[in-house]
Amino acid sequence: MLKSVHMLWMVALAISVVSPNLSNAQDEHSQGSGVVFVMTNAADRNEVISFKRAADGSLQESRRFATGGRGSGGNNDPLESQGSLTLSQDHTLLFAVNAGSGEISVFRVHGADLSLTDKKLSGGSEPNAVAQNGHLVYVLNTGGSSSVAGFQVNDNGTLHPIPNSLSFLSTNTSGAASLALSPNGQVLLVTERLTNNIDAFAVHSDGTLSPIVINPSAGPGLFSVVFAPNGIALAVETGPAGGQNASAISSYAVASNGTLTPISTSVPTSGAASCWNAVTPNGEWVYTSNAGSSTISGFTIATNGTLTALPGTILGTNPTGATNLDIAIGADGKFLYSLDGKIGTISTFGIQPDGTLLNLGTVGGLPENVGFNGIAAI
Repeated sequence: MLKSVHMLWMVALAISVVSPNLSNAQDEHSQGSGVVFVMTNAADRNEVISFKRAADGSLQESRRFATGGRGSGGNNDPLESQGSLTLSQDHTLLFAVNAGSGEISVFRVHGADLSLTDKKLSGGSEPNAVAQNGHLVYVLNTGGSSSVAGFQVNDNGTLHPIPNSLSFLSTNTSGAASLALSPNGQVLLVTERLTNNIDAFAVHSDGTLSPIVINPSAGPGLFSVVFAPNGIALAVETGPAGGQNASAISSYAVASNGTLTPISTSVPTSGAASCWNAVTPNGEWVYTSNAGSSTISGFTIATNGTLTALPGTILGTNPTGATNLDIAIGADGKFLYSLDGKIGTISTFGIQPDGTLLNLGTVGGLPENVGFNGIAAI
């Protein structure tokens, strides 16, 4: 009896010791802490770098994790894509492309730490983007015969190729730059820079894809596409050749058969080389990264998909010469992060209650102009 009482007392003591630690971790999360990941895309040894995010949005480099593959190398923006580093919807998995060795790597996310769970051939050449919804994962292969390959991913982070899921784009030289799965997982969109088309595939119940449906971009210079939570597709355009700060963003209604209907057509970003976009978790705002003018633009997304520029349109300014690339928004919707690959920094902006941005400075220490691509945030 005394032994049983002693055991119960020890269990109670253990709970009293552990509970405050759990509470502190929960409090830290509720205060807005998180993680930002960037990918080196190095040709000899591709890596993901994690940055711990404090409650005020500031970043501190934590660790580096090898993908087990090779990137493409190069200088600034060699992948010319959005989505080369992608978090799963529940933020438990991180997907990274290895363009140099033709693979996709999967990591289990443990806060700012990562553990490599799998690495598979991408099903094509030069993978440059990943999209995920539930247990479905699709990889965009921009090299050789431009294509999309499908995988099933289990809860342990293991990939299994989906038989007969390989689908080709409209041409081998499409300049494929991004892909996105609709919130309901029923439609996959792919952007082709060189043809200025948005390809659409209906997703079957077994993960295979329907024949391609080709939709012309509403404006010139198509680059990336993302979905808002309400199913509206948002595509960024660099604009006509020779235009001065002539980039734009368009919105589309997406039918289940893959047909896109423009809603807002080529709304000006007032920036140059607008290539990347990110939507807040609540679906209220979308921001574009304007590499040619080192700025960030912002827009309100109406429930019907209409886009309206926030006052001033240009809401954030990156350091001179940043040539800012991909952007990411934290899971709590409070901060936007910009990968300034040209100068080796990450810029931080606070997202205000009215959608405007507050410049919170940069974190440096990254190599300059060495081919970094991809950013993701929790």
